[in-house]
Amino acid sequence: MQTTGIDIPQEKIDQFKKDGYFVVESVIPNEHVELLREVCQSAIDETDAEMDRQGTDVMGINHRGKRYFMKAEPNHPRIREFIFSDLMASITRAVFGDEIYYKSDQYVVKFDKTGMKFSWHQDSGYAQARLGDHPEVLSCWCTLDEVNEDNGTVYLLPMSRYGEKKLAEHIVEEGSNDRIGYFGNDPGEPVIAPAGSIAVFSSLTFHRSGANPTGKKRRVYLAQYTASPMPGGHAIDANKLFIKDGQVQPNLY
Repeated sequence: MQTTGIDIPQEKIDQFKKDGYFVVESVIPNEHVELLREVCQSAIDETDAEMDRQGTDVMGINHRGKRYFMKAEPNHPRIREFIFSDLMASITRAVFGDEIYYKSDQYVVKFDKTGMKFSWHQDSGYAQARLGDHPEVLSCWCTLDEVNEDNGTVYLLPMSRYGEKKLAEHIVEEGSNDRIGYFGNDPGEPVIAPAGSIAVFSSLTFHRSGANPTGKKRRVYLAQYTASPMPGGHAIDANKLFIKDGQVQPNLY
């Protein structure tokens, strides 16, 4: 299963430089959307089973039947067909240039009528707490369902409105275990898009998401990339060379 690359318009690149994000709609082929959905359900089942084993309904920032944050790769190797696709190569190259590393992945699921909000944060706020200084991370937030303000979509705070591109101090919210780094009044810009779309944003871009009271799952797959390896040699950071000298590397999956 292969995808073809896409051309990222210059206006999107300019938007990323100014505001720290851009959105491309309906670019993921149906075959890959279905693959990502299938692996998502397997990851939910595995997470619930681990909660059963631990005798809990809360595991880190996972809340049973409400909100899930789950890795898929390397336990589900088929997902590499998407991670290392020509589609993702064209997006990451457009932003970061001719050398790209795959860092990690994550499913983010707001589950039925009890889906929880997720507070204002930068992804680098979580990475900084774990390993200190690190390179900028590119997050590709891939929609597996239509996303809108009713079902808990992501809201992105444009850097041009926040005022600077730098890591803020984050505090841990009691109860949710969320890290929060923005306390202003700007509501951000909602991503409203059909399934198969991708919001591309920097790890320094503040974002949040609302609750999902719709009665339907809101599923997103997040693939993350860097222009240089993450430090520390942690297992969570794959640091897999994806693109070298502008060329996708062989034998990635």
